[in-house]
Amino acid sequence: MSQQFKENMRMRYYGENALGLIETVGMVPALYASDMMLKAADVELISYENIGSTLVTVMVKGDVAAVSAAVEVGAKAAASIGTLTAQNVMARPIPGVGDIVSCHDIDVE
Repeated sequence: MSQQFKENMRMRYYGENALGLIETVGMVPALYASDMMLKAADVELISYENIGSTLVTVMVKGDVAAVSAAVEVGAKAAASIGTLTAQNVMARPIPGVGDIVSCHDIDVE
């Protein structure tokens, strides 16, 4: 796979879709929430952030209904095995939010 193709396939977020966020204590509930969100709705995992103090945030994008459904399912999943500290759906964040979200974006291999 060429470098240019990899660059084109990056999941960079530009604020063009709704943004869903789930924050947990620890990576295990965050990974479980991510898995359940991706299975529950047509959303893309775009980024994660290990904030420190064991807080982990995972972010998905998609249309508002899909992101809302995914976050609801992911939040319940995270809370079932760990500590959920926050959840949020941003319907239309400003494009500048994409620069923050894309700090640790998920690349397609």
